[in-house]
Amino acid sequence: MRVLVLGGHGFAGRSVVTALQAAGHDVTVASRRDGLDLTSLDQTLAWFTATKPEIVVNCAALVGSLHFVTERAAEVIDTNLRMLTNIYRALAERLPGAVLVQPVANCAFPGELTLYREQDLWSGPIHRSVLSYGSTRRMMTVLADCYAMQHGVRTITLYTPNMYGPFDSPDPNKAHALNALCARVVKAGVTGADITAWGTGAPVREWLYAGDFARVIAAVLANLTDPRWDTPFNIGQKDGLSIAALLELVIVASGYRGTVQWDTDKPDGAPRKVMDNALFRTLLPDFAFTPLADGVAATVAWYRAIYPY
Repeated sequence: MRVLVLGGHGFAGRSVVTALQAAGHDVTVASRRDGLDLTSLDQTLAWFTATKPEIVVNCAALVGSLHFVTERAAEVIDTNLRMLTNIYRALAERLPGAVLVQPVANCAFPGELTLYREQDLWSGPIHRSVLSYGSTRRMMTVLADCYAMQHGVRTITLYTPNMYGPFDSPDPNKAHALNALCARVVKAGVTGADITAWGTGAPVREWLYAGDFARVIAAVLANLTDPRWDTPFNIGQKDGLSIAALLELVIVASGYRGTVQWDTDKPDGAPRKVMDNALFRTLLPDFAFTPLADGVAATVAWYRAIYPY
């Protein structure tokens, strides 16, 4: 199939491009690097018309650390909403038969939840720390419903845990949380610096390797006519790891020999945040996730390869 991957040079997008090419799809990559500004409707229309994809995978977003999405909250919500509305308008006007596949980050879920079930997306407010970005992720589901109602645009929505893996930015203000930790430990190992971690290390979080996210998309496209994909679903394992145990995995993978101190005056956050996997296991019962230790080792190796940064 002809697939257009928006944001295909980015962190998750690069893994998606690799997986879909390996599956035999005809993949085109589009991002600012290629001359596509998704905040421009005219450019989005032109790209969709020229490439005529059967599938559009949207990995494009303006996002970064918690500090980034709060400090630049207005820019984050404005840019992401304009990109999303332009994508849907272009689909409706130029590619009415195409299918949009899009990840919705777990920050769209209510901030007080400890277990994310698909049906609970709208059961409470988004945590204020991710209000700007999380609100645009919720809006993805609203746009999907509205454009399906009026224009028949089909959207496949995947709710994702925190993602990690190679190809992310080494900038801690832009990188995803686990990637930023890997980059930090690699740098500390080279420079001989000590590491100070926030909180007690007790909170449990779930992590999704970007390569696994890409393999799920490949599995969906392999059986695209299955109507069960039309219900948004978690890419979930219903399992997580404490921050302290996660840091230990990173330290082992990197060979770091310095000192780690925990600043317990800093807040821990919610004690547990994981994705329910009941629906996922009915859809892809045999899917095997990358063991976290293996994914962390691959991520650390990538940051070591691009150092200094």
